[in-house]
Amino acid sequence: MATIRVVVKGKNLDVTEALRNYAEKKVAKLEKFIADHHQATAEVMLRTERGIHIAEVTLSVAGLILRGEGKTPDMYTSIDSCVERIERQFTKYKTRIQRRLQGPKIGELAPPAQEAEEGKALAPRIVRTKRFPFKPMDVDEAIMQMELLGHDFFVFVNAATEETNVVYKRRDGNYGVIEPEF
Repeated sequence: MATIRVVVKGKNLDVTEALRNYAEKKVAKLEKFIADHHQATAEVMLRTERGIHIAEVTLSVAGLILRGEGKTPDMYTSIDSCVERIERQFTKYKTRIQRRLQGPKIGELAPPAQEAEEGKALAPRIVRTKRFPFKPMDVDEAIMQMELLGHDFFVFVNAATEETNVVYKRRDGNYGVIEPEF
């Protein structure tokens, strides 16, 4: 049976036992999408900003990262919303995800992102640093990963060239790839 290790954290919010249990129960429903021999880690970040309750779930399974976010006036509804987003991602990319999870390129679980310490300067500054292992992948897989994360770009190691590349979404809806020249 597939298992998901769930870590629930709060920011500007006291995470009650009831809220923690609810989040764990909802995230556990994602186990139906994960093959029996895989283990997954889900980080649930609950926070409030200006009266809005935000729930963010980052699910890591076999090197694949899925992310969902829900923003509503009610924390329980926000949790439901972000888990539903991840379910939709699984449904939308089901075939690609299954090929990736069952293929020979299965990697280790990615460690959770680590936040950098914030500085005191008034000018724009780096407020977060993410570290994750690079796993060689083709351009299509990088585009899928970018879409699953909801980002406009994605840095990856191109399996064909073994060089670091960047894939990005263009304003016209197409994609671009940046390849380094030395």
